[in-house]
Amino acid sequence: MKSVKWTFLGTLVVSILVGLMPAAPAAAQPTPHDIVTVATVSAPGGSSVDVPVSINDLSGTTLGLDQPPGSRIQSYGIRITASPAGAVKSMTLTRGGITQTLTPTFESNPSSPGAASLIDSFSEGTNLIPFTLNGAAPGNQVATLHVTMVPFVAQGTVITLTLDPILTELTDESGTPGTAETVANGRLLLVNGAINVTAVPVIPTLTQWALILLAVMLAAIAIRIRL
Repeated sequence: MKSVKWTFLGTLVVSILVGLMPAAPAAAQPTPHDIVTVATVSAPGGSSVDVPVSINDLSGTTLGLDQPPGSRIQSYGIRITASPAGAVKSMTLTRGGITQTLTPTFESNPSSPGAASLIDSFSEGTNLIPFTLNGAAPGNQVATLHVTMVPFVAQGTVITLTLDPILTELTDESGTPGTAETVANGRLLLVNGAINVTAVPVIPTLTQWALILLAVMLAAIAIRIRL
């Protein structure tokens, strides 16, 4: 009987001590984030190519279609740099996809050698950006990067297109700092792209003998027509 009593008291003491111990901290939950993506494309060296830039509006973030009015993605700043910059003759960033027909309240798209930027802001009441919430990657195209390569870029060259982690951000139409999504605050994920340079198409040329033969054939046809 005493052994049962002491066993019970021992169990009780252990339970009390365990209850007094601080609980283990819960596992940190990842911060929900929206995503900006630059596509990867292929183009012949020396040509011009358009590269889509997209935003994926995911639920649970501070901005988006699942948030109350006033907290939608209505403004964005995007800056892209190319490397090697010497392979690029010019590059500009303009509206595209779901924003192409919208009217911004503010727009600026400065460019410099090897870099291009786009800043757009739209009124939520009159020009709501029609994102597809939780759409398949890469989301909705919002811009187009126009790149013209210098002549004779070697086949196999990869021109990386990198989103600037400081100057790329998403905000509401008012640019509210508290809900802004940036890489620094963990609310924005950036996916870089590239241009894979392919071979320049070879245009067949006629040899001198082929040109002479063609001239003879044309002359023969002309004589027959006259007869």
